[in-house]
Amino acid sequence: MMRMKAKVLAIDGTKSKEISLPDIFNEDFRPDLIRRASLALRSGAYQAQGVDPDAGFRTSAAFFGRRKKVFRTTNNRGISRLPRVKLSGGGLGEVRRVPQSKGGRTAHPPKIDKILVEKINDKERKRAIRSAIAATINHELVIKRGHKIGHLKELPLVLEDKFNDLKKTKDVLEVLKKLQLEAELARGATVTIRAGRGTMRGRPYRRKRAGLIVTDKESGLFKALKNIPGFEIRVAKDLNADILAPGGDAGRLTIYTESSISQLEKMFR
Repeated sequence: MMRMKAKVLAIDGTKSKEISLPDIFNEDFRPDLIRRASLALRSGAYQAQGVDPDAGFRTSAAFFGRRKKVFRTTNNRGISRLPRVKLSGGGLGEVRRVPQSKGGRTAHPPKIDKILVEKINDKERKRAIRSAIAATINHELVIKRGHKIGHLKELPLVLEDKFNDLKKTKDVLEVLKKLQLEAELARGATVTIRAGRGTMRGRPYRRKRAGLIVTDKESGLFKALKNIPGFEIRVAKDLNADILAPGGDAGRLTIYTESSISQLEKMFR
């Protein structure tokens, strides 16, 4: 199979040289596997929910049976034979404990021992990552995901390793603008107000997931990217399906450094 070629761009936006892309970029597109791997990762963040085991049982209510000559019996009272609160003088109060009563227990409450984490086979997980990486060079998928790259003709965007040496946000912004990503920067900075109860639970705003930058090692670039809203940066070995395809939607705009390209084939064979 003939390997695809990619242009390596200098940090000033000009073409530096051309390299061959590894076979991982020829992987078949498997949206089902990508979504499954992404949801499996997200399931690890679910918080177990349950009720207090004693909820509805903190009461003196009890059922004493239907037999005659039993203390606090409901025999011949004309009332339902259910657990009732013990009143002074041997009387019976309101019904408690049972699900259909006021203040009673919940019939089938959520339990904390429910298994929430979804598992995925290791071979499927790796194939999902390979497929998600291959989707980053599919122009149609990237545009369909909402990224503003209509003017770009060739993907992927590969930068020379000097990009790793940048330590200031303004320098990184200058490089991204030379790559003609002004519209994508504006998209990542756009904040929308979330509708519904999220506004009352500490998450009133929502921001788009913009471009992803993949490097071969950690550097000062990581700190510089923190002040660019919507953009993320990861080392090649730390990639997963949810980073490459947030929410299972493949085709995230991804910028690679030259050294990270050679790492990808080794990481996810």
